[in-house]
Amino acid sequence: MSEVRVIGAGLAGCEAANTLASLGHKVTLFEQKPVKYSPAHQSDSFAELVCSNSFKASRTESAAGLLKEEMRMMGSLCLEVAEHCTVPAGGALAVDRALFSKGVTDAVSGNPNIEIVRGEVTDIDQDIVTVIATGPLTDGPLTQRLEKICGEKTLSFYDAAAPIVSADSIDMDKVYAASRYGRGAGDYLNCYFDKAGYERFQSELESAQTAKLRDFEDFSVYEGCMPIEKLAGRGLDAMRFGPLKPVGLVNPETGRRPWAAVQLRKENKEATMYNIVGFQTHLTFSEQERVFSMIPALRSAQFVRYGVMHRNTYIDSPKLLDRYNRLKSEPRISFAGQITGVEGYVESAASGLLTGVETARECLGLGPADFPKKTAIGALALYTSEGAVSDFQPMNINFGIIDPADSAVKGKRNKKLALSERSLSIIDGYTSSL
Repeated sequence: MSEVRVIGAGLAGCEAANTLASLGHKVTLFEQKPVKYSPAHQSDSFAELVCSNSFKASRTESAAGLLKEEMRMMGSLCLEVAEHCTVPAGGALAVDRALFSKGVTDAVSGNPNIEIVRGEVTDIDQDIVTVIATGPLTDGPLTQRLEKICGEKTLSFYDAAAPIVSADSIDMDKVYAASRYGRGAGDYLNCYFDKAGYERFQSELESAQTAKLRDFEDFSVYEGCMPIEKLAGRGLDAMRFGPLKPVGLVNPETGRRPWAAVQLRKENKEATMYNIVGFQTHLTFSEQERVFSMIPALRSAQFVRYGVMHRNTYIDSPKLLDRYNRLKSEPRISFAGQITGVEGYVESAASGLLTGVETARECLGLGPADFPKKTAIGALALYTSEGAVSDFQPMNINFGIIDPADSAVKGKRNKKLALSERSLSIIDGYTSSL
């Protein structure tokens, strides 16, 4: 079997390495931690979750749920580990982030076909088959080397992480448990606002002080990770149509929904910490304490982790990559994860899984798997390889990039179910041959 190098032990890198190793290839997995840390990482473990602890919806009539089910059928390491460390999150798959990272690290470290090398990689040997999964914080000499190999400048945008508060500091008299539309057994704590309180909060949030950017940074924010203060600046009711949307959150004591509601989601199995859902932010730490304490249930909140923003880097994939995530100009080099322009934990892992499968088949002299656009995993790869060349932007999985249903189906939900059933049938046929 061939020797393959995988650079980066995030979700995509671990998924790619595990897939290659499971198909018999010898893999050298390079991870810069603990020799060097990015601005967002803190743990020595692999597959560290630096933003939310949610892998989004589980139901297969959602695009995120469909992608996860495809990955399960294909033997995804990340999904297998995630299912052993879940925390309640309504209709979503959320995990205890420490247990998740430990589980992935243990699995990868224990694989006899994977050798782990700790330390920063600054160069790429173009004579060796290599998967680059260095993530959205790729920087330094490696970025310069990639620009030489790709012949293109990398692009950058900003991502943001929400704060986490300790459970014992939440005023439980000012919350009620409920999940939107009854999905889950009241897995979220809802901090409710009346109209006057919400409007004061929106005003203070809109004018709050943000952290200073470093000299090399500009401020181009990815729409899907909009900082809460920037959203507040879009108008009085912008947050009420976003993360503070009260729809489907009836207060059991009053029988009515509130004017607005901030949701808290468990951050760990012990429920000692809660994530403020949708509150990714670039406010200074002191301003986070001041403004977020205006949420009635969080007046005395103790912040376990403040929200942060960091630079994300991705390549111009439609110009550079083929549908197998291989560099068109140098097919021995492949990419995986957020550096390709997929956005989200599950999407990153799925990208690593696809790259692992296609790289393994190439090394074995087999034809490509060619996951079609009728599947979520195939549609995601085709988006990054064939997406808008003039203004390529990162993308989460969604039904809009999957081929339409083969025949007319009435009803939005029924259409999504039809797409999911078709996709899973295709993946079922692939698993036996893969």
